[in-house]
This record gives sequence, structure tokens and C-alpha cells, in this order.
Amino acid sequence: MTRLKNKVCLVTGAASGIGLAIAELFLHEGACVMLTDINAESGERHAERLRKDGLTALFERLDVTDEAHWKQVMEAVREHWGCLDVLVNNAGIAILADVEALTLAQWRKTNAVNLDAVFIGTQQAIAAMKMQGAGSIINVASIEGIIGEPLAPAYNASKGGVRIFTRAVAAHCARQGYGIRINNLCPGYAATAMITGGMETVGSDLAQQFQAYLEQRIPMGRLAMPDEIAKAALFLASDDSSYMTGSDLVVDGGYLAQ
Repeated sequence: MTRLKNKVCLVTGAASGIGLAIAELFLHEGACVMLTDINAESGERHAERLRKDGLTALFERLDVTDEAHWKQVMEAVREHWGCLDVLVNNAGIAILADVEALTLAQWRKTNAVNLDAVFIGTQQAIAAMKMQGAGSIINVASIEGIIGEPLAPAYNASKGGVRIFTRAVAAHCARQGYGIRINNLCPGYAATAMITGGMETVGSDLAQQFQAYLEQRIPMGRLAMPDEIAKAALFLASDDSSYMTGSDLVVDGGYLAQ
């Protein structure tokens, strides 16, 4: 359990769901992890719980849409550990509404959190990592950045943007000889608050229809558990993926296989 021994990692959206699962797995694999989230209460609680288990976990509140806030958190990482080896841009939101019902404010909010924040975080991480000549950036996209979902056009657009952005910056960093690998992690539907909470926003009837649709569409017949996605993130963070950059790692129970 030492695939990330002494690696310094920062995970956004780490107060719950996939982000928390990634942070916990990285810690158990020997990493020092800065958990970040806009939900300070939950984030602090989990960081304290993990420290009691003897793990090197800290928490900083982070609004991922705020560039100045990013710089403060990056400085906190440097003050504590002196470097950054792995960034996981995981924070995200989903607003379910078709293109006719979606408001411009909802569109902009979704893209600010899911896409603009990935740009800011990636840019900040490259600046920190290129001086040490190594690093791994994992941008959590989605299979919804590969296919379209009628109830999630803003989410589709934001995650599709993450995928193409990642490819562009991965090629840049490789050509510059920075030693920084940048890859997309593309989960399918997972049993997290984003999915269950997002379905609640459209009303019980549509939520039930959407749940039935998912169960029918996923060949493995179930949603992913957060730790199953975290294991894929561990692969991308570790030296096991040393020849991967600009790639999409899909973990979806077979959703895209049909």
C-alpha cells in the first residue's frame, strides 16, 4: 500500500463522494493529501477523522472558481510539504434541465465549476510541477463528456470541454519536456450525492424515469461505487501510468460499450 509513498496530492471536491474516496485511497497508499472543498464543515471533519487514523491529511476550503483562492491553497500546500506531485481536479456540479428549460445562469454556473476551475487548477499545478520536472494531473471528466444526455446539456458541454482541454495541455507539457502527465478520468454513473441530488431537482417522476433508464443502460446493472472510481485515479496518479498522457480512462460498467 505504498504506490504514492511521500507523494504530495491535492484533491478538489474532497468532502464527499468520489473526491473523498480518492483522497482516502491516496492516503492509504502513502501520500500526503490536501483535501479541498467549498464545504468546510464536512471537509474539516473528514480530514480530522483521517488524521486520527494516522494518515497525513489536511483540509483547506477552496472555491474552485476563484483564482486568488487557488493561489492561497497552493501556497498552503507549499508551506506544509514544499511541493505538489499530484492534482485531482474533481470538484463538479450537475444541474438537470433540458436545453429549453436551462437558464443562462445555470449554464454559466455549471461551466464555471466544471470547466473554468479545471483550467485554473491545471495552470496553477503546471507552474508548481514543472520546476521539479514531474507530476500528474487528473481531470475528472465524465462519460457525459463523450455522449449527450438530453437532461444535462450544460454538464455535457463542460465535461466535453474538460476532455479536449486536457489533451491540449497534455501535449503542451510533453512537448515542453516538463515531465507532467495530464489525463482524463471519465466515470460513468456513480452512487454519489451528485447523482441522487441531481435527480431530486427534476421531481420524483422524472427522477424515477432517469433511475430506471440508468439501470437499463448500464450492462453491469448498477451504479459505480466511489472507491471503484478512486482505484482508477490511483493508477493515473502512480508511476504505473508513466506512459499515459492526454488519455481518457473510462470507468463506466460498460455504458459506452453499446
